[in-house]
Amino acid sequence: MTLSSMNSTAGQKALFPLYTVTFIGTLGFGIILTFLVFLVTDYGGNALVYGLLASTYPAFQLIGAPVLGKWSDIYGRKKVLLLSQLGTVAAWIIFLIALFIPVTPLIQIESSLLGSFMVTLPLVVIFFARALDGLTGGNVSVANAYLADLTSEEERNKNYGQMSIASNLGYVIGPALAGILGTTAYGETLPVLAALTISIIGALIIILYLPNPSACISKEPPPPRGIAKVIGQEHKECYAPEEGKKIALKEVFKIENVPFMILVYFLIFLGFNIYYTAFPIFAAVALEWSPAELGIYFSIISALMAFVQGPVLARLATRYTESILIVTGGFILGMQFLLIIPGNMFLIYVAALFFAFGNGVMWPCILSVLSKFAGKIYQGSVQGFAMSAGSLASILGLLAGGLLYTQLRTTTFLIAALIIFSVVILSFRLIGMDIKGGKEE
Repeated sequence: MTLSSMNSTAGQKALFPLYTVTFIGTLGFGIILTFLVFLVTDYGGNALVYGLLASTYPAFQLIGAPVLGKWSDIYGRKKVLLLSQLGTVAAWIIFLIALFIPVTPLIQIESSLLGSFMVTLPLVVIFFARALDGLTGGNVSVANAYLADLTSEEERNKNYGQMSIASNLGYVIGPALAGILGTTAYGETLPVLAALTISIIGALIIILYLPNPSACISKEPPPPRGIAKVIGQEHKECYAPEEGKKIALKEVFKIENVPFMILVYFLIFLGFNIYYTAFPIFAAVALEWSPAELGIYFSIISALMAFVQGPVLARLATRYTESILIVTGGFILGMQFLLIIPGNMFLIYVAALFFAFGNGVMWPCILSVLSKFAGKIYQGSVQGFAMSAGSLASILGLLAGGLLYTQLRTTTFLIAALIIFSVVILSFRLIGMDIKGGKEE
C-alpha cells in the first residue's frame, strides 16, 4: 500500500469522528441558546446582562482560538482537539454547579440607560464557565483545519457541507432537547446534565476513534519545550509550518485573498450574532414564546439547513461555482431578516425557510474558499485567526443585539440584513476568480 493510499484511508476514518465532534459542539450551543435568556432573567439579569453573558464565550475564544490553531499546526490536530474538548467538559461541570448555588445578590443596578438588574452569584459562576469554554473553544477551527488536511480540493466543498450538516444536526437536536428536558420539574438541570454527558462522549470519541496523523518522515522534530511537554509532539509534513515557526497575524494578512475572506467571515458573524441576541429577546417578550417554543423554532431552522447542506448543496455544487453560491445564498439569508420585522407569525416561519436555504448554501462555500486560499502549510493558523475574527464580531454583535433591540426593537433585524447584504456586494469579487489552494510546498 502506498503512502498516499494510507493517508487517504486514514482520512476517511477521521471524517466520522470529526463530524461527530462538530455535532457535539453545536449540540451544546443549541442547548444553551434555548434557555439562557430565561435563566438570566430568573437570576436577576436583563437584556444587557444576557448580551454580556452571550458575548463571554466569543470574547475568550478570541484569545484562545489563534493559540490553539497555531498549536495544532505544530503539535498535531488530535491532541489540541482533545485539549479543547476537555475544556468544554470542565466548563459544563462548572455551569452545572452554578444551578445549585443560592441566588445571592452581589450588585444592584438602577439605570435609565442600562435598565434595572442584579448581578448574582450564580450569574458570576456561569460567566466563568462560559469564559473557560470560550478560552478552549478552538475545536471548530482545528476541526476545519484537520478536514482540509485530509481531503483534496475537489472533495473539500462536499466534506465541508457534510461537516455543516453535522453542525446543524446539533442545532436541530440541541434546542429540541433543551425544550423537552427543560419542561420537567428539574428545569435547566437536565439539559445541562445532557450537555455535560455528551461533551464527555465527545472527548472519548477523540481519544478512541480519531486517528493519529502519520509522523513527519522528512524532518526530525525539535526537542519538546513549552506546551510540547504537556501535549507532546505530533508533527506531520502536510501541516507543519516552515521550520516549525508559528505564523503571526501580519503574516496571515500577507497571504493572497485571506484578509478579504477574514473580513467576510467577520461581517457574517456580526450579522448573525445581532440576530442571535435580538431574536430570543423578541421571541420571549414580543411573541411571548416559552423555551420549548423557541427551541422548536431553532430546531426547524437547523433541520431544514441540514437538508439544504446535504442533497440540495450537493446538486447545486455540480452546476454552480462556490462564488455564485456565496452571493446567492447571502442574498436569500439577508431577506430572511427583513421577513421578521413585521412580527407576523407566518412570515417568521417563512423567514426560517430563507435562513435555512441561504445560510445552508453560503456557509460551506465560505469555509471551502477560505481553506483553499489558506493552503495546507498554515491551515490551522488561518482557521484560528478567522475564528478569532468571528469571535470579535460575535462579541460586538451579541452586545449590540441586546442594546439595539432595547432601543429600536425589530428595526434591529434591518441592521442585521444590511450587514449580510454588504457581504453579498463584497462577494461579487469572487465571481470569475480562479479559486485554488494556496501554497503547499
